Amino acid sequence: MPTISNRGEIMPASPIRKLVPLANEAKQRGIKVYHLNIGQPDLPTPEVGLNAARNIDRKILEYSPSEGIRSFREKLVKYYAKFNIIVDADDIIITTGGSEAVLFSFLACLDPGDEIIVPEPAYANYMAFAISAGAKIRTIATTIEEGFSLPKVEKFEELINERTKAILICNPNNPTGYLYTRREMNQIRDLVKKYDLFLFSDEVYREFIYTGSPYISACHLEGIENNVVLIDSVSKRYSECGIRIGALITKNKEIRDAVMKFCQARLSPPLIGQIAAEASLDAPEEYYRETYDEYVERRKCLIDGLNRIPGVYSPIPMGAFYTVAKLPVDDSDKFCAWCLSDFEYEGQTVFMAPASGFYTTPGSGINQVRIAYVLKKEDLTRALFVLQKALEVYPGRTE
Repeated sequence: MPTISNRGEIMPASPIRKLVPLANEAKQRGIKVYHLNIGQPDLPTPEVGLNAARNIDRKILEYSPSEGIRSFREKLVKYYAKFNIIVDADDIIITTGGSEAVLFSFLACLDPGDEIIVPEPAYANYMAFAISAGAKIRTIATTIEEGFSLPKVEKFEELINERTKAILICNPNNPTGYLYTRREMNQIRDLVKKYDLFLFSDEVYREFIYTGSPYISACHLEGIENNVVLIDSVSKRYSECGIRIGALITKNKEIRDAVMKFCQARLSPPLIGQIAAEASLDAPEEYYRETYDEYVERRKCLIDGLNRIPGVYSPIPMGAFYTVAKLPVDDSDKFCAWCLSDFEYEGQTVFMAPASGFYTTPGSGINQVRIAYVLKKEDLTRALFVLQKALEVYPGRTE
């Protein structure tokens, strides 16, 4: 019997989805499961996007251009301009979700053995994409006690060597909700310039910033325009996770030409998804405002509720729709599994993502969970109550 690849062996399981079988079993037992584990918004997709998909009158659902439909990319130019991100349609390549944009960035810019510096905790799939590209992620620690702010520049420089090729950030951050300050972004810019690195910047949550602090895009940083690759997606801002439409944006023609080879190999991004996403750009301003206001309310509900539970601590996230919370438990992987397999309160339980899966440093995040506030406030409030009850009886409670 042949053996599977080493790549397949070391590919990490998703901390977001690995407990799905336990959640499904709980549901089969008649237990209501509150899904706090995944960033799948429950708010409606823009009606203009849904109508565009419903009313497709094409006779053939053909391949789209490998770089994406031109009219869609031209409309994105106007969208980005609202955030002072000045690009041309030719700077934009449509991808099959933001995930493919990350993967193609790695494949185009990195050779096997090259290293990427990533602040941790970080979106878990970055590791999977690095493994796919043969690259290595080197993490720089941030702490919950300091609100996940970036450490001093010297900590970055300690990791830089002849194999270092790039820095990867997510801003606003998944999983922490942290928003990088102007000082921190300038610090990253200076490192990129000094060591001639690529800067991959995942900015899919730019609409969701709650503090009044400015959104500083990597595309705003002067002097490194050709080093920057911006990652984007429609999944979160339009509740369109299922259409799998993202974008890779860069001024660097050499990167675009390399990325296009991978795009041509996979033929085209989803046609119907592009049609819906292009139409969604015409969503009325009220859609954005109502969505934003709802997340503001949910954020307050969740963070206030978490910090009222004895032994629980969550910093206040500045953006996105996640937080990482510290729990009084011995092991969050065990606790999250136990909540689904062995616990229920009045026929209900909670499904959270163990934060250890967002770290690569062994032992980090062992008592932390990522929680997505993608449920309505009534459900969040009930989920918090159920979580408190679970913590009261969990055998591995530490406080």
